[in-house]
Amino acid sequence: MAASIPEVTLHSCSGRSMPVIGMGTLAYPPVDPETAKEAILEAIRAGYRHFDTAFAYGSEKPLGEAVVEALRLGLVKSREELFITTKLWCTFAEKDSIVPAIKMSLSNLQMEYVDLYLIHWPVRLSKDAVRMPAQRDQIFELDIKSVWEGMEECHDLGLAKAIGVSNFSTKKLDLLLSSARIPPAVNQVEMNPVWQQKQLREYCSAKGIHITAYSPLGAPTTKWGDGRIVECDVLEEIARARGKTIAQVSLRWVYEQRVSLVTKSFDKQRMRDNLGIFDWSLTEEESTRIGQLPQNKGVCFANILGQHDISFELDAEI
Repeated sequence: MAASIPEVTLHSCSGRSMPVIGMGTLAYPPVDPETAKEAILEAIRAGYRHFDTAFAYGSEKPLGEAVVEALRLGLVKSREELFITTKLWCTFAEKDSIVPAIKMSLSNLQMEYVDLYLIHWPVRLSKDAVRMPAQRDQIFELDIKSVWEGMEECHDLGLAKAIGVSNFSTKKLDLLLSSARIPPAVNQVEMNPVWQQKQLREYCSAKGIHITAYSPLGAPTTKWGDGRIVECDVLEEIARARGKTIAQVSLRWVYEQRVSLVTKSFDKQRMRDNLGIFDWSLTEEESTRIGQLPQNKGVCFANILGQHDISFELDAEI
């Protein structure tokens, strides 16, 4: 039986609702398209209805094929049952390139619209930036005003039901909001028990911007993540006492901060385990212990910018 997943209503997009947990489709190490497609189908069977992809992930095509197959198999009755997020890659982060970029993503997905379109990073990369981390001379400051106008055009054309950003600090959100006609519905950022983003969460809550957490487990199996979550003694003690996994405790804590989250696992059992966070709660004492964990700045930005000393470096909590 498929799991029942709560939803959150997004502001600035006609009250559209989004499942609070989604499946991330960035696989590391990379997998072949057929493996990705089968994993997404398995996630639909498990109950996932929100899928997070990006042009840069190379997973738009297998996601689109999985949706076509899910409809054929009757796993979902219509496209409208699914919430699909994709992202504008940094090499297309110029006003005139944005509508063509989303149309390319929609072609990959075999869809007429996405539910949410995000600016992937608040930087622009040169067209020859084909490997990450990017070189210093390939990284440029983002013209937030004109790029957001391009995002608003995607919304106006019906190509994206909602628009938002990813990896934006409070300072960059201030710049965006100073000229935005449509405020961003979502800011997707790295967040977990050891990078709690409290100041950013408070800012976004005050501005009506919903936070989605990526790498809620610290991305331990990737070249840019680490084991700070899965090796955390406090989380392990709570998990053992509650009969849960460390991952479930971490995901539950993230969810209890009133944010949504994107998990990444192609393993059938872990997919289902990650959905097992909605029928129990952390105690006040457990939440306090997690809230007091030492904080270490997120690590994913280094995968894009490297360790370059640049004036507009992504400081996720300003």
